[in-house]
Amino acid sequence: MDHSSTGPSSAPAPADHNGTDTMFAQGMIPHHAQAVEMSEMMLKKQGIDAKVTALAGRIKAAQGPEIDRMTGWLQRWNEPTQMPGGHAMSGMLGDDELKKLDAAAGTEASRLFLTQMIAHHEGAVEMANAEVRGGKDPEAISLAKDVAASQTDEIKEMKELLAGL
Repeated sequence: MDHSSTGPSSAPAPADHNGTDTMFAQGMIPHHAQAVEMSEMMLKKQGIDAKVTALAGRIKAAQGPEIDRMTGWLQRWNEPTQMPGGHAMSGMLGDDELKKLDAAAGTEASRLFLTQMIAHHEGAVEMANAEVRGGKDPEAISLAKDVAASQTDEIKEMKELLAGL
């Protein structure tokens, strides 16, 4: 029996979400992917402060699975996994900044990574707070709260690490 002809109002919604939820997931996926990429660059370098390497490892470990969760939500919501029009997210680095980080070594690399990641995290916290204020999906709001809390803690930690370099 085909239910598609009964009209949109009687079709059950795949999930109770809104545009804010969609934007949050679509925006946070490439944002997280870049943080993972930055962290991987640091993990490949020699002579990096052990605390900075540990932080890069934690960022990579936390954000990889979150990308998978958000991709799953978008698929479940029947929303595209990519934001239309390549909208730039707050705190995202340009190619030049990524190349600079990739080329940097030692303390300079640590300083650059921490400075860039602080700005990157501040952008993510902003995006997460917008989701908490305007989102509808309970899972997305919960993740947004986690992201805001953990990345706010990491910003504090990175500022301390930066001061110690």
